[in-house]
Amino acid sequence: MLTDNQLKRYKRNILLPGVGTEGQEKLLKSRVLVVGAGGLGSPAAYYLAAAGVGHITLADSDKVDLSNLQRQILHRTGDIGRPKVISGSEKISALNPDIQVNTIEGLITADNVDQAVREHDLVVDCTDNFPVRYLLNAACVRLGKTMVFGGVLSFSGQLMTIIPGEGPCLRCLYRDEPSPSAPSCAEVGVLGAVAGIIGVLQCAEAVKYLLGLGQLLVGRLLTYDALSAAFFEIALERDPSCPDCFGV
Repeated sequence: MLTDNQLKRYKRNILLPGVGTEGQEKLLKSRVLVVGAGGLGSPAAYYLAAAGVGHITLADSDKVDLSNLQRQILHRTGDIGRPKVISGSEKISALNPDIQVNTIEGLITADNVDQAVREHDLVVDCTDNFPVRYLLNAACVRLGKTMVFGGVLSFSGQLMTIIPGEGPCLRCLYRDEPSPSAPSCAEVGVLGAVAGIIGVLQCAEAVKYLLGLGQLLVGRLLTYDALSAAFFEIALERDPSCPDCFGV
């Protein structure tokens, strides 16, 4: 049962059709793994905490750098040199002491990915590390866990929700990992607000999934172009030759 303080904190959630106190209690019991505490993970994790998702795990191996602060809103100038998961968990806990914040300080690897994914209801993929992203995709498909994928570069971003068996996975869309020489944000830049937009949309998808509300971006790749201020949607299908979905 929600306390008086929780009823007040989450009042705007509780008023929403399909949420109510029952939905808010469900959020407080939910467990979400956010992989990446940077440009996407900052807004995604912050809004998940604000919404009252009761158990959030932040996973990241990096330390805060001055160049991060243009977009990574979980971190402050005084955090430079500190692990992102420590800096991020402090900000989340300060925002909402209701929730439990756990951290994984280090890379998600083949040795720990299954355990990390298995312990959560949902994975929000906010990493810019392609090997980790593909490990997460394979683990989520293998374990039947939903993943919300997001990516940004320059003035554009994209996201998709992956529910194993119901729609395409990341490898259905992008069969092979990008070459190490592929352009990255470190080389071509990224508008900080674009990371904010995509990260917040990832949070919206996560909350919808946890509450069983609305239409998810399953089989629908949503892209955003800041220069034209336009969203585009591409319909996708499962690839019958996808090695993650069909083991071929």
